[in-house]
Amino acid sequence: MNIMIVGFGTVGQSLAQLLLGYRDFLKKAYGMVVRVVAIVDSKGAAVSQRGLDLDMALRCKREHGTVAKMPSVGSEMSALDVLRSVEADVLVEATHTNLMNGEPGMTNIVNALQLGLNVVTVNKGPLALAMPMLKEMAEHRKLALKFSGSVGGGLPVLAFAKECAMGDRIVKVEGVLNGTTNYILTRMEEGLGFDEALAEAQEKGYAERDPTLDISGMDTACKLVILANEVLGKRVTLKDLKIEGIAEIKPEDIKMAKSSGKVIRLIGVAEESGVFVKPLAVDRSDPLAVKYAYNAVTLTLENSGRHTITGKGAGGRETATAIIRDLISIKERLIGYKIV
Repeated sequence: MNIMIVGFGTVGQSLAQLLLGYRDFLKKAYGMVVRVVAIVDSKGAAVSQRGLDLDMALRCKREHGTVAKMPSVGSEMSALDVLRSVEADVLVEATHTNLMNGEPGMTNIVNALQLGLNVVTVNKGPLALAMPMLKEMAEHRKLALKFSGSVGGGLPVLAFAKECAMGDRIVKVEGVLNGTTNYILTRMEEGLGFDEALAEAQEKGYAERDPTLDISGMDTACKLVILANEVLGKRVTLKDLKIEGIAEIKPEDIKMAKSSGKVIRLIGVAEESGVFVKPLAVDRSDPLAVKYAYNAVTLTLENSGRHTITGKGAGGRETATAIIRDLISIKERLIGYKIV
């Protein structure tokens, strides 16, 4: 399988490291040989139809800040130029999330589908803004559009939902989908003020220097759009959601919830009556009452009730694992049967 990686930040580099470390395992367990024929970052590209030396790509990125400096294979080609010039089966889209217009991910995904490539994306922006359209494009061209790593990092939420839905119907999705806000709320329960908890989350690497997307609830909303479309079959985008973040949560709110055996969590909810994100008080014993940077997703099924999956929701290695899961799924699609 020939793949092209666009975006060589934490996730892209983690994917390269996993492909190096798991080369023999993937071949033995899944009969899958993954050849990276192109890598594009913000300063240029490296292209080789024979397959790039991933050790060298990682070293070049670390030392020079771009793969464009790789000897003999580096260039200043754009993502579109590379898409048009290489023979690849899959585009792995791992550029930054942009909720204004989804770029550059939106253009990368659309161009790849138009040129006949399957797509694996961990970029929430294009999906949050135009998921129904992108899915229609892929289906019309009989191509795969996979996005496991866009919700919950390495947590196999979408696979879990698919398994739960066999023979039953999912009627509601609830999720703690952002580790930053969950860490802040947990530490506030333990006595810190909001600003102190945020500063600690930033110090530990859970929160960005600008935590607006997390605090405002927008990151949770992006992931909820993906779940609502994929799990419940809704046709919604970010503009259809009611969104409330955690900036207004006060210590007294935390104490009031605690006094009645509850905790406050930022929860995304998708059901027949609507799709929204807001802080909610849940019982301390509820599976959604996960602590610190953990995520949890609860599915309510018509006949079998509530089912929950929990785990670490973010991280480069975890998200890269989800990309490999999607590549295996595409391999199964290409050969026409499930690999056991």
